[in-house]
Amino acid sequence: MSTKLSAQCAFFVRAALRTACIAALVLAATVRPTAQITQRPRPAEWSRLVEGGRFMDRFMPMPPGRLSKDLWGAEGVVPRYVDNGIENDSVSFWGGNILKGEDGKFHLFVCGWPESSLKGHHEWPNSTVFHATGDRPYGPFTVRDTVGRGHNPEIFRLRDNRYVIYVMDGRYVSNRIDGGWTYSRFEFDPRGRRIIEGLSNLTFARREDGSFLMVCRGGGIWISENGLSPYRQLTDERVYPPVEGNFEDPVVWRDHIQYHLIVNDWLGRIAFYLRSKDGIHWVVDPGEAYLPGIARHEDGYVEDWFKFERIKIYQDEYGRAVQANFAVIDVLKNDDKKSDRHSSKNIAIPLNPGLLLTILDTEPLTPDTKTLRVKIAAEKGFHPHTDVDIASLRFGASTEVNFGRGAKALRSEKTDDGLIVTFDAAASRITDDEFAPKLIGKTTEGKLLYGYARLPWIDLPEPYLSALAPLFTARTDGFDLSIEVQNFGQVASRETSLKLTAENDGKTVNVGTVPVPPLKPYEKTNVRLFAPPLFEQGREYAFTLTILSGEKTVSTFHFRATPLKDWQ
Repeated sequence: MSTKLSAQCAFFVRAALRTACIAALVLAATVRPTAQITQRPRPAEWSRLVEGGRFMDRFMPMPPGRLSKDLWGAEGVVPRYVDNGIENDSVSFWGGNILKGEDGKFHLFVCGWPESSLKGHHEWPNSTVFHATGDRPYGPFTVRDTVGRGHNPEIFRLRDNRYVIYVMDGRYVSNRIDGGWTYSRFEFDPRGRRIIEGLSNLTFARREDGSFLMVCRGGGIWISENGLSPYRQLTDERVYPPVEGNFEDPVVWRDHIQYHLIVNDWLGRIAFYLRSKDGIHWVVDPGEAYLPGIARHEDGYVEDWFKFERIKIYQDEYGRAVQANFAVIDVLKNDDKKSDRHSSKNIAIPLNPGLLLTILDTEPLTPDTKTLRVKIAAEKGFHPHTDVDIASLRFGASTEVNFGRGAKALRSEKTDDGLIVTFDAAASRITDDEFAPKLIGKTTEGKLLYGYARLPWIDLPEPYLSALAPLFTARTDGFDLSIEVQNFGQVASRETSLKLTAENDGKTVNVGTVPVPPLKPYEKTNVRLFAPPLFEQGREYAFTLTILSGEKTVSTFHFRATPLKDWQ
């Protein structure tokens, strides 16, 4: 049996053992305090997902490269494509993402430390940020220069075309991608909210108006008006899945349809995928976003890296994710010692970008709606007239389509620039909560097709109002409350209402409701509310502040306060 075939067999045996372990641990996972891996139980429904239902299904074989076996690394990663991403015998690389420069080259900003470091992998707090370039997004990359000290870099571009490299505890800013970096620090305003698990492993997405959304390691959502101005926290709870997990390494991006977020459970070696229409309210899609074993070659051979972390996304002109870059290591981090055969590198794996879809019907769905027309656009290398297996298509709510349900195609018609497919509207199961229906199918060669479409009757972006905790002023007959409200959305709001409730002896008490005037983007106002004498001196209460647009909840804020403090 060949070495390559033996490696493939070994991988599939290990994969089968992993699956068996998962099935055996459906109730709980036992973790030793010093362990670096465990097995997380999966929901039973995940076993019913069809191909295309998981984000992980989008990973494609790594582009062919220079296959080498005279390398560092455990048995599972030798041989490998040595020219994929970036690696060097003398440097342990980690993290990093890519932008395409105006020079036509691909610029990778990655961190690393000397492999000869006494602490081995645990030298990472002393990382250097390297600037490397290549002619292709997947490498090979050659280090051009260094930026400075820093770990977990993520580069993004501002509306004024300046470049920003985030690193833990700081940032570098330059007018050019090839140098002139100035170091400074971000400013953060939690706005009275709890900072969830600290401000590290930050990730950024540029919004439609040039403002920036940031997700911190703990899953809090923050907004900056220009990417450098103070980031203000909007949420008081994490947006991650409500499951057990040691979450880190979030990555957020926006395409022409929606926002996307992946977060990694480093201990369970499993990642989750979420979607959002505005970057603030998120839904969790079922299935793994990625797992060890995704670094496969066209012939089925797998580079079996022990851990995949620090995922970053390279996007096309539509914002679609077309490549994932990972920091990978061949063994447990504790086993990567000074000047040994183990290390880490950055690798690149292409992603199926999905189809360009447009819903042609402009009126909201009603029980009387019979059909939905969806246009599949032609692209370079993709011809829907000949490449789409129409009978395989399913379209509708992602909660249906991911499990092989949804609407089937009724008929199709060719256009000069695409294919229009008509679906049964009722079978699509698109509800009022849906914002990006999904399509899954196959090409005529049996390869995965998928894509999302924006509902044309949904107005996006939307206003988003968020309030601070009230300032209480005692009166003889009650309390005056002053409450700051700000619009963090990208469009003006209409008149809304603010409702304040308090928990008192196990009961919810309505403190009062007050109108909030229309606000332009980022505009703020102070509203005033009179409250009757509900509160006892020196007693702390749990409050909920809700902003409503009609009957729809815009935002909520839970906080504790002592309205009537000790007598002074």
